[in-house]
Amino acid sequence: MIRVAAAIIENEEGLLLIARRRPEKSQGGLWEFPGGKLEEGESPEACLVRELKEEMNIEIEPYEFFGVNDHWYGAVHIQLIAYSARFVSGEIALVDHDEYRWITIEELREFQFAPADVKFVEKLFMDT
Repeated sequence: MIRVAAAIIENEEGLLLIARRRPEKSQGGLWEFPGGKLEEGESPEACLVRELKEEMNIEIEPYEFFGVNDHWYGAVHIQLIAYSARFVSGEIALVDHDEYRWITIEELREFQFAPADVKFVEKLFMDT
């Protein structure tokens, strides 16, 4: 099982950050909540702070557990652990993604998300 953390990042205007995976990556072309693989002994919150700095050059503050989703991509088992987070600072510079957007919850319907992220998209709709 691969443990992965995802951040549901909200900015001061109440918009959410989503990013599109590069075409050559697994699930390429699909949108996701940014994050990354947990390192040995690392908490999901620490992982998110590290990954968002490495992959997008931004500072975030994870503040609340959002949910977990066990998903299988064929034989690969992913445990996706999501946290709500605040955007703190930084100018976005993409590494593992080819595009990003700040969007409203209602706009989430307009994007095709990676299957493991869909549970969190649905939860955001239910929570509004």
